[in-house]
Amino acid sequence: SYTFLETWNIGIILLFTVMATAFMGYVLPWGQMSFWGATVITNLLSAIPYIGTTLVEWIWGGFSVDKATLTRFFAFHFILPFIITALVVVHLLFLHETGSNNPSGIPSDMDKIPFHPYYTIKDILGLLLLILLLLTLVLFSPDLLGDPDNYTPANPLSTPPHIKPEWYFLFA
Repeated sequence: SYTFLETWNIGIILLFTVMATAFMGYVLPWGQMSFWGATVITNLLSAIPYIGTTLVEWIWGGFSVDKATLTRFFAFHFILPFIITALVVVHLLFLHETGSNNPSGIPSDMDKIPFHPYYTIKDILGLLLLILLLLTLVLFSPDLLGDPDNYTPANPLSTPPHIKPEWYFLFA
C-alpha cells in the first residue's frame, strides 16, 4: 500500500534500479550493436526540455558513445544487481515490519497457508536443476544462443547492416 512510505519508496527505487540494469544489459553486446544501442536509447533523453542535450553528453562522457562509455555501462551492469539484492532485503524488512495490504483494505490473514519444509526443498531442487542446466549451456556451448552480429567489429560511424529503421515505424 502506498500509505507505507518506506516500503513504497524502496519498491519504487527497486523498480527504477531493475530498469536501469536492464538498459545497461541491452547495451552490453560488445561490438557494433553496443554503439548503436547506447546511442539510440540514450538519445531519448535529449527530448527532455532545456537539459536533454547536456544530459546525453554527460552520460556519454563526450559528444559520442565511445569505449569509455560502454565500459562504464558494463561496470554499472555488474554492480547494479548487488544493489538490487540489498534493496530487496531492505524492502522485505520493511514488508515484515509493516505487513502488506490489498487495495480493498480487507485483512488477508485468512488466506495465508503454513510454510512447510517441503516447499523449501522443492524450491531448492528446482533452483539446483536450473543452475545445472544453465551451467551446462554456458560451459559446453556458450555461443549457442549468441548472435553473429555481435562479433562484427565496432564502427561508431555507421548503423549495423541488419538494423532497418523502417521497422520502428511498422511495428511501433
